[in-house]
Amino acid sequence: MAYVITQSCCSDATCVRVCPVNCIHPTPDEPDFGTTDLLYVDGETCIDCGACADACPVDAVKPAERLTAPESIFAALNDAYYARRDRPTVWEEPEFPQALPSPSRGLRVAVVGTGPSASYAAEEVLHRTEAEVTMIDRLPLPGGLVRGGVAPDHQSTKQVGDSFASLWDNPRVTLLTDVEVGRDVTRAELLEHHHAVVYASGASSARRLDVPGEDLAGSLSAVDVVRWYNADPAASVSPRLETERAVVVGTGNVALDVARLLTADPAALTATDIAQPALDELTRSTLGEVLVLARRGPEHLACTAPELLALAGRDDVDLVVADEPRTRAAIEAGDGKAALLRDLPLVPLAGPRPPGRRRVVLVFHAPLDAVTGCDRVDGVALRHGDTLVDVPAGLVVSAVGYRGRPVPDLPFDEDRGTVPHERGRVRDVPGCYVTGWIKRGPSGGIGANRADSLETVDTLLDDLGSGPVRPLPGSARAFRRLVRRRRPQHLGVREVLALDGQERARGRAVGRPRVKGPA
Repeated sequence: MAYVITQSCCSDATCVRVCPVNCIHPTPDEPDFGTTDLLYVDGETCIDCGACADACPVDAVKPAERLTAPESIFAALNDAYYARRDRPTVWEEPEFPQALPSPSRGLRVAVVGTGPSASYAAEEVLHRTEAEVTMIDRLPLPGGLVRGGVAPDHQSTKQVGDSFASLWDNPRVTLLTDVEVGRDVTRAELLEHHHAVVYASGASSARRLDVPGEDLAGSLSAVDVVRWYNADPAASVSPRLETERAVVVGTGNVALDVARLLTADPAALTATDIAQPALDELTRSTLGEVLVLARRGPEHLACTAPELLALAGRDDVDLVVADEPRTRAAIEAGDGKAALLRDLPLVPLAGPRPPGRRRVVLVFHAPLDAVTGCDRVDGVALRHGDTLVDVPAGLVVSAVGYRGRPVPDLPFDEDRGTVPHERGRVRDVPGCYVTGWIKRGPSGGIGANRADSLETVDTLLDDLGSGPVRPLPGSARAFRRLVRRRRPQHLGVREVLALDGQERARGRAVGRPRVKGPA
């Protein structure tokens, strides 16, 4: 009875670290780590010890014999990975993480952010030094994209946030939320009170489509929609779903999340932590169809196989493909992810749908020419194959990627939307480091941030260990006083845990994991 890793895999390699026989791949030191949709268990090597299942922070690892029918596809994906693996499973040379050569007590490190990349960086610093860590977040409750970016119907993936929350129990950690770096404290002030500052501020803006009509009412970014259904305090829009058709531009995981949520049965979402205003709007929705537009063919699908399979496996919504000669040829050839579409029906673009059935239509070779309408969106103009087509729609969601924003007092690469760095060390700004999406760009899931943060912390410790540690003009207590003076309403661990407890208590009262937002 070997184990199988299923859809909610966060790829953070916790399972790799506990496996006694090195049967889970790719490992962080292998070339394809961070590029595969999942991690995979080698059934011929697995000794069925269950250590990986016990360690998995998102409950993604299951015994093969206990997979449900929809989960059985992951056993096939697992076997396919090892069938094409071109080198045997071998032990790599052991690597020992960098540590400071001298006692590190008295060191202080600030981490800007509390999402996955920030949390992995803080964990590394705490495990490998005796330093004190100050974690700062501009939002009241920590979690970053685990709290505000993971779709509410992916509750198992959100469980990784519980492992990060253990940081708040560490006596060497100070948590300061509702504090914005650049507004409430400056980079110079952080460096007066800390030996190093790690920025893990993510990528919080949306890439633009740059087509006519993009700014019409009813044309939103996926960033806006994700904030809406996740009750993000920064949410500023509410999609109107009293329309027959919506269009989502892009085929990444976020695009599929949006399409799945817009067509979800509201009753099924009552057991999640979806924002109540979003649930109310979905309950009123008349939406019957979502078109998901791709510029290229199905062999270039940007989403992961698990996300596509989750959408295809729903029994309440039909997943179909808009028919077009090149699309049909690619699916028949089975190149790349196109093979996963072989069993899906081919239908005419914007053709009639079965009565009483909602559906998601994957439309390939369909670059968007314009969003149409006068004061509000009434459709899109797109090229499907060689034909220019006008498709009526009442909502357009751009899901073509996130983009980083400039970080106060740090250099910024406008083309890439990142902070220029060398292995995490910010160029020309001593003592400052970056990790996560603001470092490498908005690519990779939760687990990719672990290896990324490891590299940054390695660089940070190399720098701190290369010479005498500079004395700090400001103490930890002085920094807390500074924050209290600048931002009296800021929250610490006690207040954060109290708010978290209130959300969970409100959730228990109605059978949900939590009810977000103010009471």
